[in-house]
Amino acid sequence: MYRIKSITLLSIVCLLFSTVTFAQKKLPLDGKVIVVDPGHGGSAATDSYRQAASGEREEWIDLRVGLQLKELLEAKGAKVLMTRSTDVPFPLADRAKMANDNKANLFVSIHHNATADPAVNFPIIYYHGLSSSNSAGVKLGKMLGKNLRKYMYKSKTPVSVVSDYTIFSSAGSSVLRGTYGIPGILAEASFFTNPEEETRLKQKEHNYNEAVAFAKAIEKFLGGSIPVIRPKIASDFPPLFATLQEAERMSPVAKRWYQDYTDAKALMKSKNKEQLQKAYDLFTQSAKSFPDSYVAAKCHKYRAQILHKLGREDEAFKEENRVSEFYPE
Repeated sequence: MYRIKSITLLSIVCLLFSTVTFAQKKLPLDGKVIVVDPGHGGSAATDSYRQAASGEREEWIDLRVGLQLKELLEAKGAKVLMTRSTDVPFPLADRAKMANDNKANLFVSIHHNATADPAVNFPIIYYHGLSSSNSAGVKLGKMLGKNLRKYMYKSKTPVSVVSDYTIFSSAGSSVLRGTYGIPGILAEASFFTNPEEETRLKQKEHNYNEAVAFAKAIEKFLGGSIPVIRPKIASDFPPLFATLQEAERMSPVAKRWYQDYTDAKALMKSKNKEQLQKAYDLFTQSAKSFPDSYVAAKCHKYRAQILHKLGREDEAFKEENRVSEFYPE
């Protein structure tokens, strides 16, 4: 009888120990508040440029990925707030307000891209403002870019991690501007105007792979050292560079983005000032047509080189600053 009681007591002690140990085991994102923002929503009646050739719409893709990401992050212990969970409009200011009011640890906006050139397909990830003041956004963007290439492309696809001022030249993206101070990014994971990619984006497995890329980047970022986000200083910004916007990026001019770049490179070999000016103008047009691409970064670098050759040193310095702040390596 004594032995049975001893065994029973031992079992209870072991059970209590295992329960306490389990309770002490924390999930990697315990205590983290993350706002997931599926872009757009409910805009089928107001625009056509977010619609792919077969009728698939960007906001539908954004939502599918966002809902899968929510599940993955919650499984890691995070509290996830969705700006929308159905295909409905939601004001941009309210998206930012949700993150600020709930003291979010991170804000991520999910988008998919469109352009006139159907061959284009690569990720573009925006941080807000300057790379020198928002190194947190740059760091998170690079982590996500690496994962998107791994889980969605499995190749040496180029990745653009750029300031949101490259495309929204006067003030940056509304949701990133409104949440500045909270680590955040807006990601265009791929182009639905690429026919092969559009087909993949309709597949649950492809959407899931994208959500995994986001989840793994977020976990690694929040589990590491997070750089301090410093205030923006207006005088540090390069001069405004106006670009083609939304529907304009579906135009024949925008479709020449890469051809303008290669034509300009050929003209750069000349020492003739007129030819150099022509090269400068073509680089300018390419950067305007596709301002957030990996090629646009090269266009601005070459513009700076030409300005030096033409003796326009002050303009060249400002252009070099643009590359440094808006197109980090």
